[in-house]
Amino acid sequence: MLLAIDCGNTNTVFSIWDGTRFLATWRTSTEHQRTADQYYVWLSSLMKFQKMEVEITEVIVSSTVPRVVFNLRVFADRYFNTRPIVVGKEGCILPVDVRVDTGTQVGPDRLVNTVAGFDLYGGDLIIVDFGTATTFDVVDTDGAYIGGVIAPGVNLSLEALHQAAAALPHVDITKPQAVIGTNTVACMQSGVFWGYIGLIKEVCARIQGEHGRPMKVISTGGLAPLFQQAEALFDEFNDDLTMHGLVVINKYNRERN
Repeated sequence: MLLAIDCGNTNTVFSIWDGTRFLATWRTSTEHQRTADQYYVWLSSLMKFQKMEVEITEVIVSSTVPRVVFNLRVFADRYFNTRPIVVGKEGCILPVDVRVDTGTQVGPDRLVNTVAGFDLYGGDLIIVDFGTATTFDVVDTDGAYIGGVIAPGVNLSLEALHQAAAALPHVDITKPQAVIGTNTVACMQSGVFWGYIGLIKEVCARIQGEHGRPMKVISTGGLAPLFQQAEALFDEFNDDLTMHGLVVINKYNRERN
């Protein structure tokens, strides 16, 4: 079975794929100092708790945090006796082209989402991922990654407001009752919520204008359904988009080795 690992700036997701479906998915905070042994103790405890007796034979990793990759490689080698495929590293072949400026490094999560989006929905896509950063990735007609947009993430924006302005509290993002806030928390929530609604609409409209063809807008990440409550911003929502992309990339590479 395949263990797919998506390591982001805030959280790391582990999913077990049996060839037809994901048997389980777990999240942990991303900590670059976590050792291979600590990963195994954490994962094996969860598997034991859920009474999962599976044999991991393949591992694939996508990481936006370079410092964790070494320990994840050791983890896969030591406990599952397999050399992991690492997206963006030597030995990992993508089933789509990457057409950006020479020398540009594209985040592996964005490439994985591109692969997943093209596999599930075809070409001419905008993929909006609500992570630590809010990213807009553009997928061409043939599935190639051709660039995108990076904006501050929703929670990052709220945290920056709290840290930079002494009088502003820490608040959680939610859909406000009204645009005009009548207290500090409501004002902050309205500014971030409706500000991101405007950001998403404007960026997607300008991308489609430059692209010159109709495009589907696909969203992923935990906050996407929240913003969909206000207006029909997205054609599809897929919370497992990144994991699906890892499965596709793993299969593509294993078939060629």
